[in-house]
Order: sequence, then C-alpha cells, then structure tokens
Amino acid sequence: MSTVPAIAPATTRQPRIFWFFAVIVFVHLLVPLAFTPWTFVWWGVPALVIGNFVFGSLGINLGYHRMLTHSAAKFPKPLERLWVIFGVCSLEGSPLWWVCTHRMHHQHSDEPGDPHSPKDDFYWGHMRWIYTADPRRQSLETYAKYVPDLMGDKFLRWLHRGEKWLLVWLAHVILLTAAGFGLGFALYDTTDDALLFAAQWFLWVIVVRTVYVWHITWFVNSASHRWGYRNYETNDRSTNNWWVAILTNGEGWHNNHHAAPRACSQGHRWWEVDLTFTFVRGLQLVGLAWDIAPVKVPAHLRDRKPPGEEKPPETPPPG
Repeated sequence: MSTVPAIAPATTRQPRIFWFFAVIVFVHLLVPLAFTPWTFVWWGVPALVIGNFVFGSLGINLGYHRMLTHSAAKFPKPLERLWVIFGVCSLEGSPLWWVCTHRMHHQHSDEPGDPHSPKDDFYWGHMRWIYTADPRRQSLETYAKYVPDLMGDKFLRWLHRGEKWLLVWLAHVILLTAAGFGLGFALYDTTDDALLFAAQWFLWVIVVRTVYVWHITWFVNSASHRWGYRNYETNDRSTNNWWVAILTNGEGWHNNHHAAPRACSQGHRWWEVDLTFTFVRGLQLVGLAWDIAPVKVPAHLRDRKPPGEEKPPETPPPG
C-alpha cells in the first residue's frame, strides 16, 4: 500500500481554488441559454459532435493523454503542437498539470495518493478534486518526479508558467466568436438574424462543447472506476464502461487502459470501438504517425475472460 498522502474526500479541509471553481460554475450557468426557443438549433448537435472530436478526442484523448502522458505515438512536430493547443482549448488545465495528475493517478490508482479516486466519493472523483487545492500538484518537486521528460519542452513550460495556457484558450474563444459573427453576417440579410446566429454559434460551439468535454473526461475518472466490466484483474477498480467509451470516442475502455497504459489502442475486444485510435491508424497510413505503442498486457493479467466467454463450473460426475 502506498504511503503517499492524499486528500481524504470525506474529511478534506483543503481550500477551494476559487478562480477555477468560479469558472466552472459560470460556464455551467451559460449552458441553459443554449436551450431557449431562440438559441436552440439542431445544427448545434453535429457542431457539438465535431467539436468534441476536435477538442476532446484530438486534444485531450490523443494530445494530453496518449501522446504526452503515455508516449503512445509520435507525430510531426506541427501536429503535436496542434493536438496540445486543442487540449488547451478544452479548458482542462495546462498540459504539464494534466499529465502530472494523470501519472500520479496511474501510480496510486484507487489507493492513497490517487488525486481523484471515486472509491469513497463519486463526486470527488468526478470533479470536486479539480477545484480543491492539492499542494502536491503545485510543487516543483512533484513535477520533477512525474513529468521530467516534458519539463525540457519550452512550449509546454511556456503554457504552464503564469497560466499562459489560459491566454491560448481565450484566443480560441475570441477567434471562434469572431467566426460566428462573420458567418452570421454572411448568411443573413438582417443584423438581428446575424447576431442571433452568432449567439447560437457561441453557445453551441464554445459553451456546450466545453461543458460536454469536461464531463465526459471526468466520467473516465469517476464512472469508469465504478461501473462496467473488467477484462483484466488490475490492482484498482478500473472498469470498461461502454457508454463512457461511446461519449469519449474510446477512453471508456478504462480497465484495458490500466492493464496496458502505454498502448495507443484502448479497445482490446472486437466490440470495443476506439475512434481515437482509428484516427491515429489513419494518420499512420499516410505517414503522419509512427512508433505506435502496441497492446502489451502483463501475463499475470491475461487470465480473465471477457463477458460471455467464462467457462461454466464443471459439474462433478454423480457418485
């Protein structure tokens, strides 16, 4: 059992990080505005799906998680930077902070030292840990321990220092909002209609997408350590959760991921679809991805049968 201290979810007295708590609350309060009779639009649904793939799947799943955290694949430097920027635009913290936290999670999964285990408190594992101060994740010593391979990257350091990643996020909000105004005035004849389109664009392309990507990412930490099936007997509570996998384009096969953390593919059975990995395979076919880490599960974890394939217990012969 790890001796690394953790914030106990039920008894924590650590203060909230009020600025980020305020951001989370404010953005959530904007979401209902997207569902008024004036601002709800059906094109917002495909816009949300596309936004989730670009900023959630390419930014968080591929950029922050598989590429930076686990070195599961390599890409040309411009694409690497693009995935990182997409991740920043999801408003989930600096890349160094995110990677540091996730590596801590893998080292102490569902044990003392895990930053966001939902074992004792689902809400803690889902989101409360994010806006609760944790001195470990503010310590240079912690970063030197968990992300030494990334500390030499000037771009990642620049994003982290002084919370400059927030400037990148704000720039993306300004650019997307400006695009909404431009499209509104290009598509509509009246100023009122153009402004209404711009408001709809802002709410669906930025606000709803941001909250959606937040929660599906957090469900990997919470729901995929509570509900689902297990292909492997890992030393934690990780599960394969099919609905989280659908929402996240592959991240919900979390028990598979904990069994083989570096593997780029998180779907290990034929039905475990991983669209994020499918995208990487497509890049590989055109020479834009290489050194893709294969699935290598330790031998002692391979003895568990998938659902429906367990052998029934043998019935002893009569007499």
